[in-house]
Amino acid sequence: MAKKRIAIVYDWMDSWGGVERMLLVLHEMFPTADWFTSYIDPKKARWIDEIQNANFKMQTSFIQNLPSFIKSSRLLSLPLYPVAFENFDLREYDIVISITSSFAKSVITHPGTKHVCILLTPTRWLWSQVDNYTNELPLDRGLTSFIRKPFVRHLQKWDSVAAQRPDKMISIAQVVADRCKAYYHRDSEVIYPPFDFEYWSKVKSNNKRKSRHHLKKYFLVVSRLEPYKKVDMVIRAFQRFPDKRLVIVGTGTQSSKLMRSAGDNIYFIQNATDDELGALYIGAQALIMPQEEDFGYMSLEAQFFGCPVIAYGKGGALETVMKGKTGLFFSEQSARSLGDAVAEFKRGKYNLGDKQAFLKKFSKEQFVRKTTLLITNEQL
Repeated sequence: MAKKRIAIVYDWMDSWGGVERMLLVLHEMFPTADWFTSYIDPKKARWIDEIQNANFKMQTSFIQNLPSFIKSSRLLSLPLYPVAFENFDLREYDIVISITSSFAKSVITHPGTKHVCILLTPTRWLWSQVDNYTNELPLDRGLTSFIRKPFVRHLQKWDSVAAQRPDKMISIAQVVADRCKAYYHRDSEVIYPPFDFEYWSKVKSNNKRKSRHHLKKYFLVVSRLEPYKKVDMVIRAFQRFPDKRLVIVGTGTQSSKLMRSAGDNIYFIQNATDDELGALYIGAQALIMPQEEDFGYMSLEAQFFGCPVIAYGKGGALETVMKGKTGLFFSEQSARSLGDAVAEFKRGKYNLGDKQAFLKKFSKEQFVRKTTLLITNEQL
C-alpha cells in the first residue's frame, strides 16, 4: 500500500460529528493520501487541523471560491455539486475512497483505478426523506410541484448513474445496505464506523463527572441542528414536561430558530469539547435520538459513558441500541410519541455497566481491519 497513490473524497467539510471521526481514522490508515472535497469552512471544521502535516494535500472545487451565502447553502449550491465532483482529476491515483451521503461517489476515475465508496446513506433528499426536503428546495419559492417533481426525478436518475461508478460499496449499517440495494440496485458490504475505545477511555478517565450547566436529571440531545435531525420535535415534546430539563448540544442552520422556540427548561451548548461531552453523557438521564439515523454514532458514545438511549425505532438505531437493555424506542416520529417514551422512561431500569461487550463489534480495530482488507483486495 505504501507505493499506491490514494485519494480520499468527501462531500464537504463544514461541521463536526460521527462521520468526521471516521475521516480522522481514515487519515491514520492512509496518512499520505490526498484529499478532495467541494469546499471547506475552516471555522466549522477545525478537526482538519489535526491531520495537517508535510505530506497532507487538500484540493477543493470551484465552489470554494463562491460567495459564502452560496457555498454555505446546500440549496443554493445544489446544481453545482455534480459538476464540482465530476471535474476532479483523479487519473494519477491507484485507489480512490469516497465517503458520501450525496455527491462524492460521482467522481470519475481512470479504468485502472479502484474506487471504493463508503456509503453513509443514499442521498436522503432524493430517496428516503424526499418529503422532508422538497419543501425546502429553492424551486418551492415560486415554482409549482409540477415543475419540482421532474427536477427531483432528473436528479434521481443522475444519482443512480453516479452510484454505479464505484467498484465496491461499503454501507455503514444494514439499513444503509438495504437502501443501497433498493435505490441503487447494488449489493454492499456492511462495515460499521469506528468507535475508538482507547480515545474515549482516556476521556472517561480525565472526566470530572460534572456537566457544564451543573444540572440534575436532564435529558440530552447531541446533534447537528438541521431539519432532518428533528430536534424541533424534541423541543415540542418537552413543552409537555416543564419540570424536565433538556440540554441540546450542536450547531447548524436551525440554531436560531430552535433557540427561539425553546422554553426555560431547555439549554443549548454550541461547542462542547469531548471532555465536556463525556461529562454530559455521564450526568444525563438519557440521550434522545429523534431522527431516523443512518447509523447512530452518538448512541455508542452515550452507552460507553453509561447513558441509556431513547431513539426513534427505525434505521441504524435498531443496530446500535439494545431494546430494554441499553435503551427504548418510540414508534412514531412525533412529539406525542416521543413524549410518551420520556414519560415511560425509568432511569433505574438501565444498568449499562455490563453492556460494554455489545459495543466491541463497532470497534476501531474492526473497522480498520475490514476496510483495509476490502480496499487492498486485488480482485476489486
